[in-house]
Amino acid sequence: MKLEEKGTDYTQDGTVDLKGRPILRSNTGKWKACYFFVGYEIFERMAYYGIASNLVIYLTRKLHEGTVTSSNNVTNWGMCLLTLAVSLPGLRPPSCGHQVKEVDCDRHASTFQVGIFYCALYIIAVGTGGTKPNISTMGADQFDDFEHKERLQKLSFFNWWMFSVFIGILFSNTFLIYIQDNVGWELGYGLPTLGLTVSILFFIVGTRYYRHKPPSDSPLNRMARVLVATVRKWKVVIPDEPKELYELSLEEYSKPGMFRIDHTNSLSFLDRAAVKIGQNSPWMLCPVTQVEQTKQIIKMIPILLATFVPATMFAQTNTLFIKQGTTLEISIGPHFKIPPGCLSAFVTIFMLTSLVLYDRFFVPFVRRYTKNPRGITLLQRFGIGLVLHIIVMGTACLAERRRLRVAKENEIFEKNQIVPLSIFILLPQFVLMGVADTFVVVAKIEFFYDQAPEGMKSLGTAYFTTSFGVGYFISSFLLKTVADITEKRGKGWILDNLNVSRLDYYYAFLAVLCFLNLLYFLLVAKLFVYNTELKDTEMELHEAIEARPNKSTRSEEKTLDDKASS
Repeated sequence: MKLEEKGTDYTQDGTVDLKGRPILRSNTGKWKACYFFVGYEIFERMAYYGIASNLVIYLTRKLHEGTVTSSNNVTNWGMCLLTLAVSLPGLRPPSCGHQVKEVDCDRHASTFQVGIFYCALYIIAVGTGGTKPNISTMGADQFDDFEHKERLQKLSFFNWWMFSVFIGILFSNTFLIYIQDNVGWELGYGLPTLGLTVSILFFIVGTRYYRHKPPSDSPLNRMARVLVATVRKWKVVIPDEPKELYELSLEEYSKPGMFRIDHTNSLSFLDRAAVKIGQNSPWMLCPVTQVEQTKQIIKMIPILLATFVPATMFAQTNTLFIKQGTTLEISIGPHFKIPPGCLSAFVTIFMLTSLVLYDRFFVPFVRRYTKNPRGITLLQRFGIGLVLHIIVMGTACLAERRRLRVAKENEIFEKNQIVPLSIFILLPQFVLMGVADTFVVVAKIEFFYDQAPEGMKSLGTAYFTTSFGVGYFISSFLLKTVADITEKRGKGWILDNLNVSRLDYYYAFLAVLCFLNLLYFLLVAKLFVYNTELKDTEMELHEAIEARPNKSTRSEEKTLDDKASS
């Protein structure tokens, strides 16, 4: 893909308005449009994490689930339905009254009440799965890759996109969790429902500014055709000359939304799909560009596998890390108590802080030496985050060992006894997780978007959300398996009573898992080859930066990082 030296009145990347007409560059897209996406994401994430961050406490205190069950139900999961489930007397669990501690309450929710609650949770999960891959892709599509300034602005998009995500999460992890723990679950879940309504309105208001990629054939359908054609022609000999493979005419690729990809030698067995043998069925003969699109999606799978373990680590911040906090002193002064779920706010605060420092200071500084517009490559950024995850779990292990030592010294072995130790002993592991995710989460979504071919960007960002879903299921599997095996051997690592559990052993196990995942990542990252068009684009961007001799370095960097509309 080549960048145009001079822009035109209309976008050059095939984007159109809602009626399919060419769209003016000056009136649409860029950050002017993205502000509405950012607003949507802030309120939507506030709503989602207003439930997720403190859900383990609700499951424990209201539905009376154990440590393993409640943690797994958080990682395995109808906003309106959920609000009704905790508000209407007929749907919410029975209360034991204010005189009885919730942990001692023996009144349990009915099967119907539990069913309604989990039905609501999984409706939310389905809805989130439908919006998350598309909303971030649509936001990135507001920048025209064929115009220098917009391409430069796009380099910072995912940094600030994740910034907006964590602004919403920060509100949830502080204000909403406090409301849920101290005022009531009805209001605590009602406010996220209201926030979700606001997010939808925010998105609709900005419609006139949006750029749209023309609808095309399903990416999965195109990939299926390539795979089927490859299998059906498995014994066909691939010609030595790529020009002999089937490809559409140049006129076809001159149409809006059509992009041609040159032949590459990677995954060459798929080239059989483009070998001409006389049958022109789309399930027997695919153009080279379609084959290359399939290659680009498939070659990201080894990297995708390396993202599952980091997602598993992140799941601990909303499950076991919070459960630890329920066993510690949460009072600050005589009148204020910190809800354990609010500790997640420190993940958010430090991710927000480190995101700003990374984008405004680290990237411009490192770019002078690496000559990479991003400062460092996406895989390098991801790798730094993986190293930090090892440190996070090591820190969590040490904090838990100290908690258990203090519990033993004070002969605290009962389930509901509080260990005389401040909850802030857990602060380092939350802080480090926030810094780690500045590298891991942002690099992951940007990598899958950039390396996915045109027309399949949403499928690429679906890899991002898939990694979280699979990672959370892995967390559930590991937690259940380790708990069962260790309990059968007489010394359970993860029991309902954390004061006699050995979470420190479990955290050490996770640290080892992170280390093994890092080794795997280093191998697949070394073998991974970036798309040729991305390399060309980055080279041209670097040349564009270097071609401005009359401006100071500081002003160049300011222009490079400027996200205002052109």
